[in-house]
Amino acid sequence: MKFIKQTGLVVFLIGLAFFIGIIFTGSFSLTPQELDTFISEKGYKSEVIKEELSKAIVNQKDLNIFAFSTKVITAFETSNNHYDALIKKYNAEKNWTKKGEQYKYKISGKLRSTSFALAKKAGKGFAPNNTGLAWFLTFGLGIIGALLYIVPDVVLLGKPGIKNDGIFLNAATNRGWIGWFAFIFLVTFYILLYFYPDFIINWVYLVDPISKSISGNPASQWFLYGFLYCTVMTVMAVRMYIKYRNNKYQILRTTSVLFFQIVFAFLIPEILVRFDKPWYDFKNAFPLDYDFFFKWNLDELLASGTFGLFILVWGVVLTVVVVPVMVYFFGKRWYCSWVCGCGGLAETLGDPYRQLSSKTLLSWRVERIVIHSVLIFVLVMTGFALYTFVSGANQVIGIKTQTIQDIYGFLIGSIFAGVIGTGFYPIFGNRVWCRFGCPLAAYLGFIQRFKSRFRITTNGGQCISCGNCSTYCEQGIDVRAYAQKGENIVRSSCVGCGVCSAVCPRGVLKLENGPENGRINPTEILLGNDIDLMGLVNKK
Repeated sequence: MKFIKQTGLVVFLIGLAFFIGIIFTGSFSLTPQELDTFISEKGYKSEVIKEELSKAIVNQKDLNIFAFSTKVITAFETSNNHYDALIKKYNAEKNWTKKGEQYKYKISGKLRSTSFALAKKAGKGFAPNNTGLAWFLTFGLGIIGALLYIVPDVVLLGKPGIKNDGIFLNAATNRGWIGWFAFIFLVTFYILLYFYPDFIINWVYLVDPISKSISGNPASQWFLYGFLYCTVMTVMAVRMYIKYRNNKYQILRTTSVLFFQIVFAFLIPEILVRFDKPWYDFKNAFPLDYDFFFKWNLDELLASGTFGLFILVWGVVLTVVVVPVMVYFFGKRWYCSWVCGCGGLAETLGDPYRQLSSKTLLSWRVERIVIHSVLIFVLVMTGFALYTFVSGANQVIGIKTQTIQDIYGFLIGSIFAGVIGTGFYPIFGNRVWCRFGCPLAAYLGFIQRFKSRFRITTNGGQCISCGNCSTYCEQGIDVRAYAQKGENIVRSSCVGCGVCSAVCPRGVLKLENGPENGRINPTEILLGNDIDLMGLVNKK
């Protein structure tokens, strides 16, 4: 079994090497006809851009993706700079007519996205010409190797039961060199995904046939991400099934998050696109789905007729009715640990790192400040968005709504949720985003803390202070401190993953949904030097 496990590791690393290396393969150039078609599709009116792109990428040889991208972006910047100079010139001459005419020649939008679209048409080489083989050498070997590494644990771990032996001696799970390598890889991946999609065009080619079979469209970087997301969760779910095979709660919730991610967050939205319907994840509630009330989304939904109106109503009902009612009866665990895709990745891919979450009081203070600040930010931004949508204005009290949306999208939607939220798993634990940044988690937690039937009850007399519960709490809660005092655990950050209960050797902890009365039962610890104990006894 150990040989199979070691073989699996080697196969996985070979697949990972192919996956990384394939970025640097292939060449990129367009024919004059392909460039004309692209410019026509985009509706560009600038003659400068056609001239610059012709010189840069038409009939060029041996241009790799990095050189191609640089030339494309330079061409667009040259074109825009040309018309900016004309605008400045006509402005100085006070020729307002000529000045106004120049704006229609300027090219707006993210240049990296435009470069991605051009690269998708221009690619030639191993990845686009041998998609099946390239997929096997990357995704295929990665999946096979990971499963060969994971499955032997059915035998090697012995009898059913949670085994965390040597977890702080392993370089992959104690912030050792393997953990730092994983951190660098994940952070780099998210930076490329969000900010340099054209650089990963060869990865996108790998899933083109899959995308066309589901949605009927070529793959984008977001389809690649969705497919990779589901693949990683599925493989790591196998690990969860093996590790927690003695615990029905863990098996059920792992199956649940896997189902909701694959079906609701990936397959259904892509199938909707195939039938010319809006792409929509029916389980993604506001304010996690922060752009739900943006003008472009509302316009798209309203333009989609009855189905778009249904999505709009469902999104509002989900946020205002379904979420609070479910939290009242079951706590935030119903969403964060059973439905949410972010939580699903944290509970599968992130499970090996749950012990790395900080349990310090400072972390708790920072957590409360940051996560509620993000919630306030998204609520204010949404208020601005709705006002401008209804009024037709583009700003509120002198602040442009688009500026606020861009800031939130960059800082929270990309950097916090992606680069930090997942990339920092191997260093800061698996729930960095859920704990510190998710506005929906803040909303759910607020309801859970003050109006819910959920709590984790403790049997303090059975606690032996082993500390397993606190060590493996991914949300950084010092569970042992509650257990030692026999207090119910009622914290807004608790996602009800149940691992604290699963790793307790004495059965001290139990997840319950009961009456609200008595769910918060603080017990003060009295010390002899703080109080006259005899006076207290006589008083009683």
